[in-house]
Amino acid sequence: MTASETPQADPSQIPAPAAAAPQPSTERITPDRFAGQTVIVTGAGSGIGRATASRIAREGGRVIAVDIAADRLEAFAADMADADVVTVVADITKAEDVEGVVEAAGERIDGLANVAGIMDDMTPLHEVSDAVWERVFAVNVDGLFRLSRAVLPLMLAAGRGSVVNVASEAGLRGSAAGLAYTASKHAVVGITKSSAFLYGTSGIRVNAVAPGPVATNIQATFASPLGQQRIGAAMATLPPVAQPEQLAASITFLLSDDGTNVSGAILPSDGGWSAQ
Repeated sequence: MTASETPQADPSQIPAPAAAAPQPSTERITPDRFAGQTVIVTGAGSGIGRATASRIAREGGRVIAVDIAADRLEAFAADMADADVVTVVADITKAEDVEGVVEAAGERIDGLANVAGIMDDMTPLHEVSDAVWERVFAVNVDGLFRLSRAVLPLMLAAGRGSVVNVASEAGLRGSAAGLAYTASKHAVVGITKSSAFLYGTSGIRVNAVAPGPVATNIQATFASPLGQQRIGAAMATLPPVAQPEQLAASITFLLSDDGTNVSGAILPSDGGWSAQ
């Protein structure tokens, strides 16, 4: 469960249950794992996207760091001054911004990490507003779809490439989020599996990670008493909160040649939540 921003909801929102303390994390950088490669990372201004972009850059890759927040990208670029990082302020729900991302990457794109996403307000079907439904799908599904569609022709021409989508535990179960977010992440799982099959003989691998709770600057909120009653109770068994770097480790494994024999996988990176 991860997000880069939240849609507007009713001010009477009910606070989410307190999460467990984040677990410790230790990175083990693999020098030159992405040497000579260009990788696009969306949501790169914070959280999982930033951790992923940082790791790829520190492992020798050229990173096209994409985010809607210019100030966050500026801060990221300043922290990575010695790395090969190109920042692109873009809203992936807009066709012209998607074109700008691909243009910034150039003629070679080796990898794409579709990390950008937003959470819903934990509403069940009969309470979901049009605004929440449309915004969640615009970012989580439509933006991912449009950017992937724009990148894949370059990968097909090269005969190689790796795409990693960020799904969620909500893409594996019905008890992790509201209707809009759950449906959107099930769509991400479907996009991943279909693409892995269709491009399986073209040298392109497509996988997804399914995070559980992750320490980011976004907190889930409940705009529905029914949502709080049902989903809040299910969250009583949440595993410890993961650090963004732990998700970056899973994503970069799948992006890299270390994952050469993996395609069509939906990798739970959730502290064992999916095993419950």
